[in-house]
Amino acid sequence: MKFGKRILSAILAVSMALTFVLTGCSSEEPGNSTAASGGSAADKKLSVAILLNGTLGDKAFFDSAANGAKMMESELGCTTKVIEMTADETKWIPALTDASENPDYDIIIVGTWQMTEKLEQIAEQYPDKKYIIFDSSVDYKDGKCPNVYSIEYKQNECAFLAGVAGALTTKTGKIGFVGGMENTVINDFLVGYIQGAKAANPNIKVLTSYVGNFTDTAHAKELTLAQINQGADIVFQCASNAGLGVIDGCAQKQKYVIGVDSDQALAFQSSDPTKAQYILTSALKRVDISITTAVKEAQAGTLKYGKSETLGLAENCVGLGTYNKAVTKDVQDKITEFSKKIQSGSIKVDTAFGKSTSEIEAVKASVKP
Repeated sequence: MKFGKRILSAILAVSMALTFVLTGCSSEEPGNSTAASGGSAADKKLSVAILLNGTLGDKAFFDSAANGAKMMESELGCTTKVIEMTADETKWIPALTDASENPDYDIIIVGTWQMTEKLEQIAEQYPDKKYIIFDSSVDYKDGKCPNVYSIEYKQNECAFLAGVAGALTTKTGKIGFVGGMENTVINDFLVGYIQGAKAANPNIKVLTSYVGNFTDTAHAKELTLAQINQGADIVFQCASNAGLGVIDGCAQKQKYVIGVDSDQALAFQSSDPTKAQYILTSALKRVDISITTAVKEAQAGTLKYGKSETLGLAENCVGLGTYNKAVTKDVQDKITEFSKKIQSGSIKVDTAFGKSTSEIEAVKASVKP
């Protein structure tokens, strides 16, 4: 019995020694393993608030941002909240302040030039909060806004391709452009659109109108009908919610419209197929992809806060959507050729950024009927 007990004691001692050795040889310290910590820093599930200075339902810009929230949830496991601040500017600062004071939100996202100064103000007040702004950039001079990442887009590139599509498809030689407000971003669309149209057809004529805001669908429709009455058979709309009036006007007159921001033919396909059949293509500004990519980088700890990046064709953040059957294979091939030349740098697309009012007017005058 004593002999048996000695053997048992020896076995236990060896077992304990092996356990100690194996534990000591582990490359992970206690509490640092993936299982113990619940995942690496890159696996952290962030809570994101997206504040829209407008409303959903435009089937374009703001809807694309909301789709970004869905992508963050499905692809990154984030918790998201989309907040419609409406077009009432008096609500924007209070809503942004409330979100900034909410400890549940890791990242707050806003968009457009209308939010730029407001974000600069709030970001300074809440230096520990992280922000992303899309379709605009804050002022980073003198080390300002180190907690903000800005996304801008080369909308002039997709607009160039839209101009090619319009100029090569029109039967009248006249195409139109209806913008929301006359600002630099909208004029960047216009400048690219005109350059692309002229590249495809040097004799093209382009009619230009502005709604004066991004909400008045009735006025947008009036402007569209006026352009159609002047001979335009394709109209490019860059007017967010107001652009729905452009689509309505073109469908009523059985003329083609070029959508903006989202693939509007797909957006209308199930809800209003009659309108969908008059959407020639759409100039895409992939807000959804760009903000999801930014949040993914934030999740990994690699997002470049304190900087602005401009995304275009090369980054797959602008381009054209699905083509209507009116866009022939030959035209599609030519659009592809132009796209490749833009990405290679052999074609430099003009921009409204840095242009004076007189220079913008000269661009319009070059294609005026």
